[in-house]
Amino acid sequence: MTAESVYFVHISDTHIGTSKDFTRHGHATLPCAERVVELINTMPIQPHFVVHTGDVVADPQPRAYQQAATVFADLGVPIYYVNGNHDTAAYIRKYLPMGSSDPAGEDPNRLSYTFEVAGYRFLVLDARGPDEIDPQGFLPESQLELTAQEAASEGPPLTIFLHYPVLPLNSIWMDNNMLIQNGDALHQVLLPAHRRIRGVFLGHVHQNMQTTKDGITYYSTASIFAQFNAWPNDEDVRYDPAHPPGYGFVHLLPDRTIVHQHTFPRP
Repeated sequence: MTAESVYFVHISDTHIGTSKDFTRHGHATLPCAERVVELINTMPIQPHFVVHTGDVVADPQPRAYQQAATVFADLGVPIYYVNGNHDTAAYIRKYLPMGSSDPAGEDPNRLSYTFEVAGYRFLVLDARGPDEIDPQGFLPESQLELTAQEAASEGPPLTIFLHYPVLPLNSIWMDNNMLIQNGDALHQVLLPAHRRIRGVFLGHVHQNMQTTKDGITYYSTASIFAQFNAWPNDEDVRYDPAHPPGYGFVHLLPDRTIVHQHTFPRP
């Protein structure tokens, strides 16, 4: 029986480039990643781990991943990565060391694995779709089958990590472009485990948002460097200059999940 508390930091969408002065959407990305590492290392409560829910780099080039590896090597706790639409699973495996885990599934082109901390179980899914549907995602049947095995009604507390939103977000542009195309199928697969699922954590939308359905809550976190708008009537992508970089500090407690959303001044 789980009696401990587990803490983790949820970061996403660092979009690190191949040079130190790389900018995206008018902002330098590398200094923001460096700053969040400093913030994590000086937290009054050290997390058990950090999870990065994808788009580690802006373009999947070796030099960009090498820069990311240098930045995150300074973390004082293990880090785990999710494959984003700007990433490739092979390069994440090659260039980015991670904490201890067990591979899930046999597809070498998918970054999917499980790990456990203090009686809590964590599942990382890879919904990166073919380039022709980018920036949407798609979860192949093998990933759905894997999830079904993990999402039995009985078992330890379960937390899922992936890059893309699963359910519609009531924003025209977001819902037309950013979702997993078969997200409802994933939600249905998760339902048997809804009483023990502690949350589904994702990135991609560059915004703090929560969606709860059938007792399952999906949490997205702000980007480490720049945010999107997500108003219901937004028909095209817009950036929100008023919202600074951010991350989530997540408390997994024996009887509940708490998510603290933090921001920090852009370096």
